[in-house]
Amino acid sequence: MNLEQEFIRLNEYQRAAVVDESDACLLNAKVGSGKTTVLISKILYLHYHEQIPYEDMIVLTFTNKAADEIKERLAVQDESVREEQMKGFGTFHSVALYLLREKLPIETLGYEPGFTVITPEEEVELGLLLMDENSLSIKYKNRLKKRLEQERPAYEQGKKEPRYKDDLFRLMRLLGQEKLRQNKFTFRDLLRVTNYLLKKGCANFSPRWIIVDEVQDSDGIQMEFMENLKGCGVKFFAVGDPNQVIYSWRGSSSSIFYQLKAQFGAKEMTLPINYRSSGAILAAASCFLQNPDELSGSRGRGERIVIKNHYNAFVEAQYLTEEIKQIHKKGIPYREIAVFYRLQSQSEQLEKAFAKEGIAFEVSMKKTVQDVPVLSWFLCVMRAACNEKDVLAERKALGDKTYGEKQEGLAGKIKRFSVEFSAENLENKIVDGEAVYDYFDLDRNLRPTSAKYEQERQLVLDMIERMIAFALEKKLGMVEGFREFLNSSALYGIQILKKEVDMKADSVKLMTLHASKGLEFTHVFIIGVNYGLIPLQTKDFEEEDEERRLFFVGMTRAKDYLELSYYTSPEQVRVMPGESRYLRMIPEELVQSEKKVHEKVDLQKMRKEVEKSSMVQPLAMLFGVADEQGKSSLSERNSMGNGEPEERKVRHSKYGVGIITSEDETMVEAEFENYGKKQFVKAFSELEYL
Repeated sequence: MNLEQEFIRLNEYQRAAVVDESDACLLNAKVGSGKTTVLISKILYLHYHEQIPYEDMIVLTFTNKAADEIKERLAVQDESVREEQMKGFGTFHSVALYLLREKLPIETLGYEPGFTVITPEEEVELGLLLMDENSLSIKYKNRLKKRLEQERPAYEQGKKEPRYKDDLFRLMRLLGQEKLRQNKFTFRDLLRVTNYLLKKGCANFSPRWIIVDEVQDSDGIQMEFMENLKGCGVKFFAVGDPNQVIYSWRGSSSSIFYQLKAQFGAKEMTLPINYRSSGAILAAASCFLQNPDELSGSRGRGERIVIKNHYNAFVEAQYLTEEIKQIHKKGIPYREIAVFYRLQSQSEQLEKAFAKEGIAFEVSMKKTVQDVPVLSWFLCVMRAACNEKDVLAERKALGDKTYGEKQEGLAGKIKRFSVEFSAENLENKIVDGEAVYDYFDLDRNLRPTSAKYEQERQLVLDMIERMIAFALEKKLGMVEGFREFLNSSALYGIQILKKEVDMKADSVKLMTLHASKGLEFTHVFIIGVNYGLIPLQTKDFEEEDEERRLFFVGMTRAKDYLELSYYTSPEQVRVMPGESRYLRMIPEELVQSEKKVHEKVDLQKMRKEVEKSSMVQPLAMLFGVADEQGKSSLSERNSMGNGEPEERKVRHSKYGVGIITSEDETMVEAEFENYGKKQFVKAFSELEYL
């Protein structure tokens, strides 16, 4: 490993962070400043210059994807590194799982080494069973998952009564007892139990360095996890950006840097230079920072931001289809083009339009085995087989009306699995998918006479082969390997119907603003910049700040070209027509001016014609009259070709029918016959738009 060569490509700020050996250091890495490069270089520097074994480092990330990227890049730059040396590299939950499995005495708390990890949905199922068995009174049962998540911290802190004064805390106590009896951990349990044992000083190891990626996303229990890991004499290096706190709904806070500095006495360093985006994009994005002067770029001004007005999402999808085809013809790979939106449902029109025109695309949306009934059932079989105490999984496997009900012999097969497939019994025999399939006699469950039999049989065989490959890769026995596969699948999911977006595939990426974090593209389109979408309607300043930061994150994914668009006639409920105030915050000199011809058209007729036709026209050009900066006024947006504003009417229960005279995102003014002009707050007006 040539460290000197590695250092040549770092700038002065990056090098300073890599060689810094403070007991605790917080690196404030501005967007696009090369934080992952610094993080990888830091690990290599510690290993080769400071002689710190990889095994003595804990590297924490917030996504499995980020953990995989770090491992892959390390393997490229250091060919000698092995997977077993990086057991402490992963998400908070996966590192906690590793510690509980190999480093902490869970037996002292009544758990056994062969524990399994369950999803929040499985915990809810267990909770509903306990409610029935113990006649508990729980309010809002349909929101039990959310209530458990929100009120558990208060329960753990010793609060005596839940918010709605029902039996929720009693249910939590029973859940804890039942999970212990069934030898199961939830995601939160992994961190909670690890924190408890670390705090008690039960660990038989101590890392020398803790390195954290995207530290701004930490919540309270993760902060406690870092604190307990750090202990005495352990050094701490964390990278993050307070401007990218976009997960406060799950516990992260924009004040995390201040908390860590106070808690660890950390030195703060900065990576101030953005290498990704053009000057115009950075300048526009800076409008959404609390301190816009803190972001500087290394590139020229580049193209100005484009702002477009579309009549609705259907028209926009036709426009984007044609626009992306033209961009691709100029030599830009599809993989360098992305469309971002606020809500997942917004992808539907785009998917239809792109598929019709043969544009390769991928949608960032997790669909797991829960979407495939036969696989969901089969994993219940395997959970019960790998953990004999998992009563709930066995009950679900045997009680399934399609695959498990009245299938004699399956219960016995489940109970004998750990013995039949133990290392002693296998005696180095090669096990394949067919052997496991035949052991459970799954043909009886999948019903060969069924029309779906061949497809379902192949799905199950493929799943078994994946489990076997996992066990072999991890150098584990079949039972232990299968159990670890199930634990990993609970933490990360198993992508079956659609894999997570493959950034290397030559396809346009469609994703929410949240999913875009950490990515970059030459061409980015952010759609639906209307109040009610971007930003969503918020109830306080904290939520509004987070919406602003989220928009900033989306804008700064763009390297060369950024286009923002809004709807004249949005189709989503509670979304306001016309541009969001966010678009008015961007200085005019940063926006590309654009003129559009406004014509009167029959939209329904046009929609039908487009759906029938194989040729898609750029319909968006038929709607809206933009001003010099591409932003239209309310009267212009309502104009329908004759140069006069179209009257928009509303009905009020007291004043009758009126005509809207002015309107913004929060207020509307209407004139009523016999009553004159009246102003209303939109959220409380009870106006019916006609």
